[in-house]
Amino acid sequence: MVKPNTTQGQNLVEKIAQKYAVGLKVGHMVHAGDYLSIRPAHVMTHDNTGAVIPKFNAIGAEKVADPRQPVFTLDHNVQDMSEANLAKYRKIEEFASRMGVDFYPAGRGIGHQIMCEEGYAWPGTMMVASDSHSNMYGGLGCLGTPIVRTDAAALWATGRTWWQVPPVAKVELYGRLKPGVTGKDVIVTLCGYFNEDEVLNHALEFAGDGVAALSLNDRLTIANMTTEWGALVGLFPVDDVTFDWLEKRIAFVEKRGLEGVPSDADGNGTHPRMNRKRLDELKANIAAADANAFYARELALDLNSVTPHVSGPNHVKVMTPVTAMSHVKIDKAYLVSCVNSRLEDLAQAAAVVKGKKVADGVKFYVAAASSEVQAESERHGDWQALLDAGAIELPPGCGPCIGLGKGLLEDGEVGISATNRNFKGRMGSKNAEAYLASPAVVAASALAGRFTMPFEMETTPVEGSITIAEKASKAASTTTIIDGFPSSVEGDLVFCHMDNLNTDGIYPGKYTYKDDFTPEQQAEVVMENYDPEFGQLVKKTDILVGGFNFGTGSSREQAATALKYRGITLVLAGSFSETYKRNALNNGFLAIEAPELVNHLKENFGADKLTVLTKMHAVVDFARSEVRVGDAVYAISPVGAAAQELVVTDGLENWVKKALESQK
Repeated sequence: MVKPNTTQGQNLVEKIAQKYAVGLKVGHMVHAGDYLSIRPAHVMTHDNTGAVIPKFNAIGAEKVADPRQPVFTLDHNVQDMSEANLAKYRKIEEFASRMGVDFYPAGRGIGHQIMCEEGYAWPGTMMVASDSHSNMYGGLGCLGTPIVRTDAAALWATGRTWWQVPPVAKVELYGRLKPGVTGKDVIVTLCGYFNEDEVLNHALEFAGDGVAALSLNDRLTIANMTTEWGALVGLFPVDDVTFDWLEKRIAFVEKRGLEGVPSDADGNGTHPRMNRKRLDELKANIAAADANAFYARELALDLNSVTPHVSGPNHVKVMTPVTAMSHVKIDKAYLVSCVNSRLEDLAQAAAVVKGKKVADGVKFYVAAASSEVQAESERHGDWQALLDAGAIELPPGCGPCIGLGKGLLEDGEVGISATNRNFKGRMGSKNAEAYLASPAVVAASALAGRFTMPFEMETTPVEGSITIAEKASKAASTTTIIDGFPSSVEGDLVFCHMDNLNTDGIYPGKYTYKDDFTPEQQAEVVMENYDPEFGQLVKKTDILVGGFNFGTGSSREQAATALKYRGITLVLAGSFSETYKRNALNNGFLAIEAPELVNHLKENFGADKLTVLTKMHAVVDFARSEVRVGDAVYAISPVGAAAQELVVTDGLENWVKKALESQK
């Protein structure tokens, strides 16, 4: 269904982005598609802090612009006690101490959990992390979204980076979950039911009467796995459930005291973030979407139709009722990771296994989301119930979820996990199969040695719908062009039709770690895996038009720089991997969405040739935000000042250097 829509108001994502944008023209109202310079409340890095430090040093930064903004958490490779890893951890801790940055050592817990426990991910604020699961903060009403390592270095040095506000979709949850059904079942259902990239690269706002009945734990779980669903944000409203969780958390930290808590800025014994004054201010200033806010699409799910399913194997967008999998034996079970290792999750699993034993031949691994979660679980008796049943304890951290440490899947094994990703090879062998499910299903399956329901429940058809809105009408306007940025560029269109063209196709992986590979060499091998003839067909000043989800796959920057070095003026595509788009602009190279143009070329040129010299000449008019090809005109999102600055300075690192020089 398509429904018309015009807009004057802002949705919640746009309102929070407006609050954290800097340098906006007076009166500018932030909307989806805008390029913004942002100053987020916090930026979290984990073990990859070690890779950001040299980037920070390379741009000439000598100090962190705002020591209260970054947060370092060591959580990924905490089981590795090698001298090399311990030395890396010491280096990160020493850097944090020297810069005055908040630091949480290995063993304290998974970074995303710490951000919630310690009040960094605060409702109504914006926070970024160099980790894809920063979406999780949306469970608390905090706009969390991922960045790449270059962005983290820029934030350390200047307090700022850039963000293009994605299209925003509303996800209405109505009805109530049946007893025993959890947030993990909801997000597995959303991924499996709406499994055709309906929300790819969107920001999601959850709404509907069903939200109020979801616990904070359920919300964090759902928000976390919106990443696997393809979204960049998974934002829940701030309501009484949020306030109740914060009240209890504040009471807990008051009782706990400030031991191990960095940044006691007040110096008066009050937690610097998780305190009652801040909560009172939040209650008095609750942001909400305007009644006439625009949403690119609206999805709906009847929570009463959700029943336990497993996701996989090796893909989150395939779901199967647990009851239909009862013939499949398992070898390993996992209750670990940032998505489902909190107190409520451990309690659900403990209730299933209490007084029973894990099946012979099955290994069941458990790791709490944080040291505090484990301590509370021990106090409630749930942790011991899991161990008594035969669970194998791992330290608070990521571990097997990302293929590190003990308990990985081996050749031919089948694993069931309460983690968030089951990609082939992620949790061990590429010849193993990984499935995702709720903590209770994982625990029940560990006892039975095969996929098993923890309780009897009839599987019912999922009830859901989607409505796609017409693009909001906008008053004609002209984008302001900064000094040094062209008002337009032009070139011949080269069409590469393939959707989901991954970074290996654009820049072969075998060259990725050749650090001495020159720009000229990158240009020679660009698109080699996609079409070996590409390099000989194109010429400098050509404009490349790709398909949809261009640049999916790994985060290698060379997939953007190689096209730039080949002389391609810019890339137009139906849509992009957000990581690709960030890497492109961070290197001063434009990647702009033009879906109507792409569909037109697909209709006219088909898919017979990998690379088509269209003999069409295009003018990309940045002032008017349009692409003109002959008499045809295709709208594009405005390339705002934040993006223009990055092109003029030839990338983010140079922009940072310029900013630092201006401060001297």
